Amino acid sequence: MRPPSTSPRRAVLTAGAAGLVLALSTTPLAHADPGPGPHGSGSLVLVGGGLKADNTAVYGEIIKRAGGTGARIGVITAASVPASQDPHADDPDQCSNSACNGAYYAGLFKQHGAADAQWIPVDLDHVDAADSDQVVAQINAMTGFFFGGGDQYRYVTTLLHGARHTDSKVFAAIRAKLASGAVIAGSSAGAQIAAGRDMVTGGDSYQGLRDGSAPGYFDDPARLGYLPAGGFGFLTSGLIDTHTGVYGREGRALRLAADTGHDRVYALEEDTALVVDRPGTASESITVRGTNGVTILDLRRAQTKKTSQGWSLHGARYNHLTDGDRYTAHTWTTRPAATKRHLQARGQAPVPVNADVFHSADNPDGRPYSLLGTARALAATRVQRTATATTHEAAPRFTVTLTKGSRSAAWTSDGSTPATVTGLDLSIAAQ
Repeated sequence: MRPPSTSPRRAVLTAGAAGLVLALSTTPLAHADPGPGPHGSGSLVLVGGGLKADNTAVYGEIIKRAGGTGARIGVITAASVPASQDPHADDPDQCSNSACNGAYYAGLFKQHGAADAQWIPVDLDHVDAADSDQVVAQINAMTGFFFGGGDQYRYVTTLLHGARHTDSKVFAAIRAKLASGAVIAGSSAGAQIAAGRDMVTGGDSYQGLRDGSAPGYFDDPARLGYLPAGGFGFLTSGLIDTHTGVYGREGRALRLAADTGHDRVYALEEDTALVVDRPGTASESITVRGTNGVTILDLRRAQTKKTSQGWSLHGARYNHLTDGDRYTAHTWTTRPAATKRHLQARGQAPVPVNADVFHSADNPDGRPYSLLGTARALAATRVQRTATATTHEAAPRFTVTLTKGSRSAAWTSDGSTPATVTGLDLSIAAQ
């Protein structure tokens, strides 16, 4: 069985989401209450997508929080296409549908040491199962849950009664399990769906910066869209975005946050988890686990402006945390992992030119993690306090400026290369 495909660069909308395009692209919706939040007893493990089968740190974190050797993991893959839409549904080596992907993840959790892992049979072929007492009983027997990738609106359709955005019986049981101490994990769409209001639905950074955001799902996958009612409402201290560095989504995340009044973004990298303890409380705390990192964008002092040249933003702050780093949401403070050492900028090399800061889909020679590369190069050098990088696209061309200030700092794991970078001032201007 091949690993499930969770987030192509430019996904094609499914028929299940098509109705939402018409409903939301013409009439903005008021912000909706995502339902009662968790009481803080459980935890979240949210992965930015691309979770590798051998990532023992992340799988181990989920299993530990679900009870260790006694962990029983419920796998929900309703964001995948159902078997009825998979032309390879009968081929175990080629299939990529909800049931097939559920079996894949269940097998991985058992390989990593869970006592049991079961697919929860709710998907677009079995929407009624979301209100089944039998499936609720299956939920209640689990100690943790994992939501797979795909299209996050399928979770809205199957578990939140679609446009009604109300808890199904199965989701109400999952919500109650979180409140009583269970762990809820997810990757890609399975992490996006944990969001509160204004859940991102698609879009590329350049088009988002140029055109702004709008409520809805759109046939144009480059258009920046969002669902005002949000997702499950598990993590509300900031917007969530996924696959961030590999697809250069920092630009779209900043534009969406500014447009919708959010002052923080959790931009999750692939194969890396944002581990959240006591979500939704004043003592919410975060740990980063995995091979890449999490970018936290701070917009508390950000200001935006529109001119004849285009949209601009000033006063944001850029932070990039890596494995073992801790972050306290209430105080906005980072505590680097004990294994890392503070890095003094001693490099003599200038920051390399970066002419594709958001890794444009239109640039075959572009580099993933492009903005991060510029940030780390700036943190390492002593010959510059400011670095600029531009978009591949022009008319307008956007310039991102990063500046080291009195609160900027970096930490290293190998003695010379910045791993964790905090407190860089960030601005974006159109030219």
